[in-house]
Amino acid sequence: MENTEENKSKVVVIDSLQSWEFHVNQASNQNSPIVVHFTASWCMPSVAMIPFFEEFASDYPDFLFLSVDVDEVKEVATKNDIKAMPTFLLLKDGAPSDKIVGANPEEIKKRIEGFAQSTRASIA
Repeated sequence: MENTEENKSKVVVIDSLQSWEFHVNQASNQNSPIVVHFTASWCMPSVAMIPFFEEFASDYPDFLFLSVDVDEVKEVATKNDIKAMPTFLLLKDGAPSDKIVGANPEEIKKRIEGFAQSTRASIA
């Protein structure tokens, strides 16, 4: 797959606990909200959500979008009490603010939008 600027992913793939901590700390320091997609390659609903998640990342450039494969980075999934895939976690200042379980693009978009509005209100 070519990585042209236009279709370059805006989602950061987390591959270790260190990578997770680095990105969460960096985003917290920059006051940037985080949206995390906990996924698994064998979970079809999770895989089906990837294009939606990519689109959300494009729609909200001031957010940090992370993708965590629960089989590859078990420590991060365990630390965040992830029990089902897909799970979407919204973090503010590194702390969980909202959790959505299941593949429901409309609900996730609605929650991200609400999160964006509350985040902007707290910065203003």
